[in-house]
Amino acid sequence: MGPLAGVKVIEIAGIGPAPFCAMLLADMGAEILRIERLGGTDPLGQSYDILARGRARIALDLKHPEAVATILKLLEGADALIEGFRPGVMERLGLGPQSCLERNPRLIYGRMTGWGQDGPLAPTAGHDINYLALSGALHAIGPTDGAPLPPLNLVADFGGGGMLLAFGLVCALLEARQSGQGQVVDAAMTDGAALLMAMMYSLKANGWWKDRRGDNFFDGALPIYRCYECADGQWLAIGPLEPQFHALMLQKLGIDDPIFANPADRRHWPAMLETLTKVFAGKPRQEWLAIFQDSDACVTPVLSMTEAPDHPHNRARGTFIEKDGVIQPAPAPRFSRTPAALGLAPQPPGQNDAGTLTAWGFQPEEIQRLRSLGALS
Repeated sequence: MGPLAGVKVIEIAGIGPAPFCAMLLADMGAEILRIERLGGTDPLGQSYDILARGRARIALDLKHPEAVATILKLLEGADALIEGFRPGVMERLGLGPQSCLERNPRLIYGRMTGWGQDGPLAPTAGHDINYLALSGALHAIGPTDGAPLPPLNLVADFGGGGMLLAFGLVCALLEARQSGQGQVVDAAMTDGAALLMAMMYSLKANGWWKDRRGDNFFDGALPIYRCYECADGQWLAIGPLEPQFHALMLQKLGIDDPIFANPADRRHWPAMLETLTKVFAGKPRQEWLAIFQDSDACVTPVLSMTEAPDHPHNRARGTFIEKDGVIQPAPAPRFSRTPAALGLAPQPPGQNDAGTLTAWGFQPEEIQRLRSLGALS
């Protein structure tokens, strides 16, 4: 099932963006073998680690020569590898690109780091907030008179990291089908976060974006593109940017004030904000939703993670699914002929190492030897 059926990938287990990349590929039908560190633990708990869904897992001692030899043998039958260590770590293990591509010249070697494989910061530690800070994105998010606010770790870790690596791997796999040659994909979260800012840099170059938080159309300053609190403490998000949608929202709110004639006129933003704040605070969220139901006014509830899976639209689309008691986002996007689907539920490494390695071409005596040497769980 899935458009990537038949693609085989080795994932050297890590945290955050690299396993997210592997999850995306697994959702699309790729066969992925996740190699865990022998003796390691899963802080999320096996059944709750959504990022680990869809693939088999084995545990190897990566510092053992026989474990390294095992991975190199596995790579002979793989299309791609995913790793998320700091630059140089895989080379020190004997699993750098040169060693792996010698075994399999068609291999796509995917590298996920924060700063990239080169540059002054490449060997240093960091997290999503640090990569986001260097891209210009973090500076743009948050209130004018307050600190920059990280948007969870969605932008650098997952959007600019794991998703960018998945895109890069698929691009390289397509190229390899033509050239017969593998290559290294260097995906850096700071590069990806900067890439996601392309439109904002366009607006800045055109003079439409001020390099100051809380003073632009999409950062909460525009009164018709932000969130408002209702009488019950719940919130609504509004975004009627087009004139016809803007007019419809005003009509349903009962607002007839000339200051709303041109929403882009910054002189009226304080008064518009004051009016909308007062109006939305006059009714509980459910009443507003009834008023705006099925309209093009671009008004939606701000749902919590508990509420989102039960929203009628999400239920109709199957945006969230439940497997083994865990509610989780469904695979996306949708395909008309080769639909994506969930594969294996997250499982602890070592549960079926022998069967997994057998499926990848290992003989029983080889598996027993690895165990006797302490290289395999």
